[in-house]
Amino acid sequence: MLRKIYRGIRLLPKRGKEPYVSFYKIFGFYPYNITLYEQALLHKSSSIKLKDGKWINNERLEFLGDAILDAIVADIVFKEFEYKKEGFLTNMRSKIVQRETLNKLALELGIDKLIKTSARNTTPNTHMYGNALEALIGAIYLDQGYRVSKKFVLERLIKEHLNIDTVAEQEANYKSRLIEWSQKQKISVSFDLVDSFVDENNTPIFKTAVVILGEQAGLGTGYSKKESQQKAAKEAFNKLQRDNNFRNHILQLYEKQQQLQNEVYVNMQDKAEKEVEAEAKTESEAISEK
Repeated sequence: MLRKIYRGIRLLPKRGKEPYVSFYKIFGFYPYNITLYEQALLHKSSSIKLKDGKWINNERLEFLGDAILDAIVADIVFKEFEYKKEGFLTNMRSKIVQRETLNKLALELGIDKLIKTSARNTTPNTHMYGNALEALIGAIYLDQGYRVSKKFVLERLIKEHLNIDTVAEQEANYKSRLIEWSQKQKISVSFDLVDSFVDENNTPIFKTAVVILGEQAGLGTGYSKKESQQKAAKEAFNKLQRDNNFRNHILQLYEKQQQLQNEVYVNMQDKAEKEVEAEAKTESEAISEK
């Protein structure tokens, strides 16, 4: 308690000054250790070299914030959906902490205006803003503790910018839906990495194709393999749902495959029976000769 009062007194001269004001508008409180928050907004393209020769940016805080956010969201959905099973809770957490959601939240909070970067490509698709939001959550945890971090996620992110019931109704995991469809139909689906490269900012790009019975059903590009798979799965799943000609074509391919497999099986059975008959005949002839 005394420590909190002492910190509050130390902050009095700094209130009303930047960057404290900007951070207060985002978090609803004034930071104690402002350096942590400034580092959280430091993109790797603008890394700073310290006197000891070490380079700093927001990647370490992003790593920490990612873990803290996962724990907080798991805590929240566990208590919010009291009677839901583990699979539902896992899916809910994934939809809240996915990069697209975090990027959107960061933009709505105005974090994009505070990031320090020298990267030329600062479009939302780079996930730079969502990564910075995770780094800020890591900074809050180090500066204020878990309780304040959870309050920020619950009050500022979820309640103000996300409708948790709407999120629950959304099915964002198209890869899971596509796999469920394939298992139900007994049709094989593969996710093939067809290309990977780096863009002009040295950011990795991945391209994945969804292949169903040898037919390309979807193609997705993303800044991670998981993202490219989800985009490819979404295209493939929607194609199966909306394009009757494509769906019928896949089902016809499956029927032909089954017919071919049945023919192969029958031929193998016939061959095996003939071999047994031949062996029996040979044994019979050998006995007769004796």
